[in-house]
Amino acid sequence: MTNEEVVTKFYSAFQKLDYATMQSCYADDAVFQDPAFGDLNGDEVKAMWEMLAKNAKNFSLVFSDIKPEDDEYITCKWVATYTFSATGRNVVNRIQAYLRIQNGKITEHTDYFNFWAWSRQAMGLSGWLLGWTSYFKSQVKSKARGNLEKFMAKK
Repeated sequence: MTNEEVVTKFYSAFQKLDYATMQSCYADDAVFQDPAFGDLNGDEVKAMWEMLAKNAKNFSLVFSDIKPEDDEYITCKWVATYTFSATGRNVVNRIQAYLRIQNGKITEHTDYFNFWAWSRQAMGLSGWLLGWTSYFKSQVKSKARGNLEKFMAKK
């Protein structure tokens, strides 16, 4: 399977909220990083996608611009539209993904998005006023990590 096919398989599964297929695209020791969760490793990465898929409301996703950088690194853009469960607010999040694929599995995955733009949509006024601050970012990250830990403990 080519790297482009791995990325297509992953995001096509994500469109259907098929977390099992998404998880199968990752190496067991994969690392993930984004502004909301911070750094995740191995089982945390797979559990995050399962948690997000199971909790998704009014979710849709489009992906595009899959571009190989070299034999291992590849980028793509994706846009997730959903209702943020904590506030019930609608979010359209535009994300740039950077992935490293080795032996047909994602080993590194970094998602970049404008946190302030996301927080304004997801949190409303508090996101507008505070979403750019490191304190607000750390609070969101702490809450996301706590939710993930609770989710993993239930499994």
